[in-house]
Amino acid sequence: MTTLRHLVIFNPIAAKGAALQRIPKVESLLNSQGIVYNLVLTERVWHAAELARDAGRKGYDAVISGGGDGTMNEVINGLMMADAKGEKLPIMGVLALGRGNDFAYGADIPATLEDGVAAIAEGKTRPMDVGFIKGGDYPQGRHFGNGVGVGFDTIVGLEAAKMKHVHGFMAYVLGALKTFIIYPNAPFIRLRHDGGVYEQESHQISIMNGKRLGGTFFMAPGAMNHDGLLDLCMATRLSRRNMATAIVRYTKGTQAELPFITTGRSSSFSIEAPLGGLYVHADGETICENGSSVQIECLPGKIQLLCRV
Repeated sequence: MTTLRHLVIFNPIAAKGAALQRIPKVESLLNSQGIVYNLVLTERVWHAAELARDAGRKGYDAVISGGGDGTMNEVINGLMMADAKGEKLPIMGVLALGRGNDFAYGADIPATLEDGVAAIAEGKTRPMDVGFIKGGDYPQGRHFGNGVGVGFDTIVGLEAAKMKHVHGFMAYVLGALKTFIIYPNAPFIRLRHDGGVYEQESHQISIMNGKRLGGTFFMAPGAMNHDGLLDLCMATRLSRRNMATAIVRYTKGTQAELPFITTGRSSSFSIEAPLGGLYVHADGETICENGSSVQIECLPGKIQLLCRV
């Protein structure tokens, strides 16, 4: 791997700015492994996508996402833009520098910088599926690497993002408490997938390529991002008590045992809400608020991912 050229796309504001202080350590580790690289700092929203889109044409063999799940999402979208033009794609790697690092957890990316750089140096890859969602603010579609949330967890994330002085897991906890107080209605949804149709009121739906959301919640503990399928975890309309029970189970990955949870796998999903009410995110990026429909599909083996195979 030391003969390959690596573009390290580094988000200096990842982990609320803590990533910036880790640049010297990252460079020291890369140098110690003899990795040929160019480290570029992102300067604005979507800059990582632009850098990843152009990486192959500029002669890079590998693109390394240095940041959190938002950076990873942009890098994947940039690579898929290049793929749409029929260009040869660099392989992709990740240095987990965010707060949650949910994608890295589900993709067998090492959690520590030392192990992450070692995995890049080892150069072992496997195919990775990429998710694609259309609807809401993205009628043309947007790709994702980890998962889509519909309903309760999206609203929690929106509430957490409003907090200026509380960050990380505690912001998510406070966002959840505020959402519990508001407790929005469960919209009526029609969910189509490979196995048929569900019609019900639903407070929460997760469609996962990875295993975990929010740094703590194992929405699809058995998911694999290289099986050509996305994993479903769907709740019916829940009382506050049942929602609390579900959240506790999510932290353990045992929610499939609950009578009000439906799980499954499919290559594609269509979610319609005839009366509106869909709050949707993909990899933490808002897709719609009070939307009426989204379409989601799995694109098998689109990226070669550097990981601990």
